[in-house]
Amino acid sequence: MKTAQNQNPLQGITLEMILTRLVAHYGWEKLSAKIAINCFAKDPSIKSSLKFLRRTPWAREKVETLYLRTRFAKE
Repeated sequence: MKTAQNQNPLQGITLEMILTRLVAHYGWEKLSAKIAINCFAKDPSIKSSLKFLRRTPWAREKVETLYLRTRFAKE
């Protein structure tokens, strides 16, 4: 029997891994254009963005959704 956790496509992927990969793929400028969050536009950093995303569920959901929709080239 599969549980909801087993069906989660983000299982085993940390928020830091998601954000790092999105920044590498889009860069901060394009990322802030895709998701209008100040921490992506004004003096962006992984550390400050993680702090904000961990406290703000709606923003985290937007980042996770973008991650799932982004087609990354095989590295």
